[in-house]
Amino acid sequence: MRKIVFLLAVLVSFLSCSQKRAIKGDTEFQRELNAEYKDASTSPLKDKDRKHFEGLDFFKFDSTYVVQATLKRTPDSKWFKMKTTTDRVSNERVFGVLSFELKGKFYQLNVYQGQDLMEKEGFEDYLFLPFLDETNGLESYGGGRYIDLRIPNIDTIEIDFNKAYNPYCAYNDKYSCPIVPRENYLKTRIEVGVKAFGKH
Repeated sequence: MRKIVFLLAVLVSFLSCSQKRAIKGDTEFQRELNAEYKDASTSPLKDKDRKHFEGLDFFKFDSTYVVQATLKRTPDSKWFKMKTTTDRVSNERVFGVLSFELKGKFYQLNVYQGQDLMEKEGFEDYLFLPFLDETNGLESYGGGRYIDLRIPNIDTIEIDFNKAYNPYCAYNDKYSCPIVPRENYLKTRIEVGVKAFGKH
């Protein structure tokens, strides 16, 4: 009997440990982001926050926020110094203008290309889509959110706002984060993606 009790105790302990290790998230993107933030080698979180980290707070996935955008490339655009949350500046250029319809309304956003990233292996075709919306400072981070994109072979590109994430400085002020240009303000509520950190 004692052996059975012992084995049950071991099994319960194993299961509870397995559950602790399970990465939370309703989508692959959410699980990947939570795994990244849980891992000390890749997490932007402060040690004290990571110690008790169980997962980021996300809006519920909504397929209506996955849109097909028309990309109008701007090959002659000039490089400029995008301001960041520190004294550092980021050399960027407007790669193109994205036009799309969301919930019956038409919007445009500039999508950017970073000079430094172009020289990094694996990021040669990386595009940066920062945006502001009417959830900022309420449910989502006040400084806006980012979406990662890749240069397409055609002149359309999918924007999945469910994959909107916070800049690292939303978690830790030691980071230098590009400030979202005002022209990338969407006069609507983007109720998907990552919510503000620490707000429940």
